[in-house]
Amino acid sequence: MADGPVVVVRGEAYREVAPELARFEVTATAREREREATVTRLAERAAAVRVLLDEHEPAVDRRETGELRVRPETNRSGDRVVAYLGSVSTTVVVTDFSTLADLMLRLAELDQVEVAGPWWSLRPDSPAHREARHAAIADALRRAREYAEALGARVTALLELADADEGFGGARSGAMFARRAESGGPPELELDPRPQTAYAVVRARFTISEPVLS
Repeated sequence: MADGPVVVVRGEAYREVAPELARFEVTATAREREREATVTRLAERAAAVRVLLDEHEPAVDRRETGELRVRPETNRSGDRVVAYLGSVSTTVVVTDFSTLADLMLRLAELDQVEVAGPWWSLRPDSPAHREARHAAIADALRRAREYAEALGARVTALLELADADEGFGGARSGAMFARRAESGGPPELELDPRPQTAYAVVRARFTISEPVLS
């Protein structure tokens, strides 16, 4: 139990900062009449994807192979296999945005390869999160002092400080469009990184001196 009056406040902070990571997915596909041919073609296209990613290795933070799928395609009656469909996806996370557009375009130009993204985000340990938490604590203290001042009192001690993250998340998607250069050269891709939000909420309990209720 606290000795004396207690004030309970909520502190919050919102920061809009530039993204630190860009994530996109690359999916290679193949369709052949024979299963073995499908697997072979799929492996070749997946290897071509890997070669391009290897060339951009300094800009790639990480890459992860996702679901590999090979399935039969039947005719309308479902009693005969007419082809085999295969696909394999790779998730790529990039930190150097200056090479992102070129990498995505070169991947998209590969035969039977689909590229989706980018989705922008902050690193889990980004300084922006720390700064938001510090700002939320400062906001809670400021509110407590304002309440105490209104009562003719002052904040004397901190009793409890709790993280009250409400799951607020910054937008992760991003806009992109492709256009062909006026000179008739290869297509160009323009990317506009979407600002991300660092948001923090805390709940704090402070003791205050005896109010002056005159």
